[in-house]
Order: sequence, then C-alpha cells, then structure tokens
Amino acid sequence: MVLGLWMCLLSAQAQIDPVDRQMFQLGYNQPLQGRGPIAGYAFYYLNKPTAFNRTNLTFRLAVAPVFLDSQLGIKDALGPNTDLGVGLEGGGFADSFAEMRRGRFVRGESFVGHGGGTSLSVFHRFNPESRIPLNAILRGGFHYAAYGREDRTAPAFELPDDLKNFSLRTGLRWGGRAPVLFPKVAMELSIWHETLLRGSHSSYGFGNDREVNDRSHLFWTRGLLYYTLPEKEHQFSLSLTLGTSTRADRLSAYRMGGFLPLIAEFPLNIPGYYAQEITATDFALVNGFYSIPLDHDKNWFLAFMVGSASVDYLSGLEQSGDWHTGVGGGIRYRSPNRAWQAALGYGYGFNAIRKSGRGAHSIGILLQYDFDLGQPLFDPGLPPSQWRGFDRLFGR
Repeated sequence: MVLGLWMCLLSAQAQIDPVDRQMFQLGYNQPLQGRGPIAGYAFYYLNKPTAFNRTNLTFRLAVAPVFLDSQLGIKDALGPNTDLGVGLEGGGFADSFAEMRRGRFVRGESFVGHGGGTSLSVFHRFNPESRIPLNAILRGGFHYAAYGREDRTAPAFELPDDLKNFSLRTGLRWGGRAPVLFPKVAMELSIWHETLLRGSHSSYGFGNDREVNDRSHLFWTRGLLYYTLPEKEHQFSLSLTLGTSTRADRLSAYRMGGFLPLIAEFPLNIPGYYAQEITATDFALVNGFYSIPLDHDKNWFLAFMVGSASVDYLSGLEQSGDWHTGVGGGIRYRSPNRAWQAALGYGYGFNAIRKSGRGAHSIGILLQYDFDLGQPLFDPGLPPSQWRGFDRLFGR
C-alpha cells in the first residue's frame, strides 16, 4: 500500500506564524466501495515564537510518524518587516506516488518514494500596522527523492530516476488561514507561481511511456472566507481556487479528491472521491462548509460540505466529463474547554467512476487536540506507565 499521505504537508507556509501553538492533528478518509491509496495524516504541530529565548526567532515543527518538516523564522533579518525562514524537511514515503486512472487505483504502476530537502524563504509585510497582513513571499528550495518498488509494482514497470528538484515559489497573500481544524475567522486573497526544475528530461513506466519534464510551471490563486456568527455560532466557509500549469507531468500536476482540510497548505478537496483521484493541468474548484450547533452548550454541531470542480485532465489520465462534484455531512464535537475537536462525516462523489458506474461513497474522521487549552492527555492519578512519558514528551 502506498503510504505517501501519512504526513502533514505544511512546508512552504506563506508567512511566519506569530501564534504560539502546540497541537495534535489526525485525519482519515475510507472509501465504502473500491480501493484507493491510504488517505490520511497524523502529526504533532509545534510553533514557538520567541524560540530559544530570542524575541526575533520563531521555530515551527511538524512531526508525523515517518516525516518531519521544520522552519526557523528570523524576524526583520533583512530589514524592517522583512523576515527570513530556513527550512528542513524529509522522511519516509513522502514522495510516494499512487497511479489513479479513471476511478481505479493502479497498484502495478504505483511506487514508494523517500526524500528530503531544504528551503530558504523571504517574507515581506507591506502593512505592519494593519490587522490583516499583506505579505510578499519568495521561496527557493531543493528536494531529493529516491524511488523504490512497492510490493505490487509490476516487474516490467520502470521507476523514475531519483529526482533532484529545485523550486522557486513567489506569491502575494492578503490574510491567511491558521493551521487549525475549524478556525473561527479567516480570510485570504492570494496569487502564486511556482517553477520546478529537474535538470533534465527523463521517462519511466512501461517502455518509457510517461515523462518527467525538465521543468514545470504552476500558477494558482485562492479566495477564502471563514466566519463564525456571534452568539449563534453558526459557522461557514466559502473558497474558490483556480489553477493552471505549463509542462506539467504526473509528478507535478494538480491532484484533487477526498476531504482532508490539513493535508496541504492548499488542499483540493472533493467529498466522496478517493484522495488525489483527479489529475489536472487546469482547474476551477469551489468549496463550501456550514455547521450549526445542536445543543445549548454548543459542543455538538451538524455540518454540511460541498466541493465542485471543472478540470482539464493531464494527458493519459482523461475520463469522460470534465466536472466533478461531491457533497457531505456529519457530526462535529468540541469539548467544553475547546481543547478537543472531532468530526465524523460522510461524503458522496456524484461523478466518481466506480465498477458499478458513476457515484462513490466514503466516510472520514478528523481530530484535533490543542495542548495549550487542555489538561494532560491521561489522568495523572493513573498508575505510572508509558503514557506519562508521552505527556512529558509533549510538554505537559
């Protein structure tokens, strides 16, 4: 089984996070028919402003079972309101690839990938006195990926050459969304360009029938609003994400499907679909979310979600129809002290291709624990055990 989704892909954050955070996050999607790649994440997230007792340093760390992503932010390193970020990331299965073609997980053409890299980012804030930040971002990075066979990779299938990838991302972002499960308020308008440089063109597959281009260019923009009505605590979000590309290939094209809000900085979610089921060179994606409280204390909520996208497929991965829509609903719980948040949901993908025809069902779970709001994860009155070591590890 390809395990490439079992980590948080929080690298390349578009500004240094100024808020002290310490959380555990988990998300998982399970299809109810058919079989897709493992779709989930589990990670511990730490963000520490004034790290190492220095007022100008911020340390960010995301740790998954086999993956680590980190960044040291240096405030005003290049002048007033111009910060520097130095990143380091890597681990097992982070570069695994699942071949998804016309609603089918093709395991004979899927493979595992392990890798890591470094990055250097510059963040400039244009409006330091404003409540909503306007940031320009310039990020350069290097990432190395080594590929290997999965148990069911076809013997005749040639793997891609190990990849040396240089990237350059530029962006302009007004606002932003905190890396939490259900933010009370968030807004964003942003535009991005990323260039991927591989050094040389190569090919792989059956008789080298697919390519890895020497360079690819990705362009995308997002508008997002997330708001909670005072007192009533009805919560809603609406987002529009548009993307296009040039010289995209299987390893660089946009991939969308599933409902995992923290799987990436820019998740492309469509409820009911397999994770990353649709591979596109161009797309327009609309997402909506609404939840209403079910009890007087506002600990239980009923939630609804929708995702709908128009896509242009990557060559070789086309299917009939260029529109994909999914809807979902579920129950969400928030503990009285706000430390625990969890959601159990169902999704239906109207246009997903399965053996029985069009339409696919899935269920999912989302979980967040905020260490700064909650008590130790386990009752201190219990007999001594390794659980106390777990609490100590995370600073409780």
